[in-house]
Amino acid sequence: MPTPATPRTAERDMNPESGPLQHGKEGLNLWVFATSAALIAVALAAALLAPQAFNSIVSTINTVVVNSIGWYYVALVSGFVIFALVVAFSNLGTIRLGPPDEAPQYRWRTWFAMLFAAGMGIGLVFWGVAEPLWHLASPPPGFRESGIEAQGRRAMAQTFLHWGVHAWAVYVVVGLAVAYAVHRRGRPVSIRWALEPLLGKRVDGPLGNAIDIAAVVGTLFGVATSLGLGVNQIAAGLEHLGVVEGTTTAKLVIIAVITALSTLSVVSGLDRGIAFLSRANLWLAALLLVAVLILGPTLFVLRELVSSFGGYIQNFVSMSFQTFAFYGDRGESWLGSWTTYYWGWWIAWSPFVGVFIARISRGRTVREFVAGVLLVPTAVTMLWFSVMGGAALYQQIFGGVDHIVDGGVSTNTALFEMLGQLPGGPVLSGVAVLLVLVFFVTSSDSGSFVVDMLTHNGNPNPPVWSRVFWSVLEGSIAAVLIWSSSAALGGDTSGIAALQALTIVAAAPFSLVMIGMCLSLIKALRRDVAAWQRAEEAVLRRELAAEAAEIASRSQ
Repeated sequence: MPTPATPRTAERDMNPESGPLQHGKEGLNLWVFATSAALIAVALAAALLAPQAFNSIVSTINTVVVNSIGWYYVALVSGFVIFALVVAFSNLGTIRLGPPDEAPQYRWRTWFAMLFAAGMGIGLVFWGVAEPLWHLASPPPGFRESGIEAQGRRAMAQTFLHWGVHAWAVYVVVGLAVAYAVHRRGRPVSIRWALEPLLGKRVDGPLGNAIDIAAVVGTLFGVATSLGLGVNQIAAGLEHLGVVEGTTTAKLVIIAVITALSTLSVVSGLDRGIAFLSRANLWLAALLLVAVLILGPTLFVLRELVSSFGGYIQNFVSMSFQTFAFYGDRGESWLGSWTTYYWGWWIAWSPFVGVFIARISRGRTVREFVAGVLLVPTAVTMLWFSVMGGAALYQQIFGGVDHIVDGGVSTNTALFEMLGQLPGGPVLSGVAVLLVLVFFVTSSDSGSFVVDMLTHNGNPNPPVWSRVFWSVLEGSIAAVLIWSSSAALGGDTSGIAALQALTIVAAAPFSLVMIGMCLSLIKALRRDVAAWQRAEEAVLRRELAAEAAEIASRSQ
């Protein structure tokens, strides 16, 4: 009997395009680097020289965008969920992101830790207590009259919607498209190459540069504004512990410390600093989670977790497509403040997170990628909100603790106020401050690493000097905005809020890029599956012909 061809050999024979096609330009892309830096400098100058006008103009644009195309964001992100499920559970999911017999580059635990920390780790700490309380204080239209108990259940289900499958489906689209281009086609680690099946050679030119510039600017603004917002929470925690007052000077010092630590981490590389800090994040988060579960209302939290998960599943479709069209301005305002805002925020962050998880996902199948990125973080996210937010809801509804004051919630201090009601509250608050700090370091160093890859034509190991440049620039953006808004406006949030709004506005055009990624990926995966099927048929025909020839020779 003849030796049958292996699947890898057959695929290479029948589909030579599926092998690595390395692109040689991995040096500095001066157009992307210089243009991105110039755009950021212009934005910083405007925020520094005319903070009031800058904040007003950007906020107005953001309001118009969010309120006018909210329906589009709702439909689009729900479409991304459908896309991810179709790709994973069809025969397209069998394609491996790399050579057919290659093992994954990172073990499940390390891979999950890195993608989770980069994706939304800091957001969970920042909103884990505050968002369920906000939905209790200001529920979606139509639910205020349903009673406090029903509002509590709805608050958790709504939080699950904003942080669950939909958010990670956005990351799946960008991450999978880039991972396919990089690990399957051998292209550089860059957004532009994910659109190659649609745009062809045009991605290696001005159009591709424009795509990468948008990704670089959005990533820097997103990480910098999150850094600025998170510094307020760290300062609030330190002030709650009586360590320092939350002054502007203290916040600038905190930014300097985070920037220094993130610079050291990004210089050490992906396999050392970033991987180590990502694992440290999970251990610290797990420690705080278990402590709150044990010291808090354990039975209530467990019952609430099951109930909220059931409510999320039961109302998944209706919540996914809710636009509150029949509630007029009230519905439009609520949707723009929460769901539409989150969808725009995840889209704005998707270049950073998508490129990063693509970089660390070599060797996994499409189905493994989607399952890992879509389902596992969602489950952990639900557990986190159920424990942290559930404890706060219990204190508010049954414990006689007023976290809601004048119809609102203090987002910066809500976490520490909840922890303060538990045994060992000061110790838990200290752990929370450390967790926020480490999460910010990982977000900053991961963002710097991704930006540096994009400005070096997708080089997976860009030079140290430019890693340091982007890391320092991220911290500088946050520091300048906090200082300028404090000096000119009497507060330290206006400049950050303006750039945050600018990031959401940038999500609108990038959403069109993501639609192109979906079409490109479907086209490329279908081509690979068809080539694999042709290869299998060719192998089978050769084996049958060989057997027929052997039988004929024996009969003679």
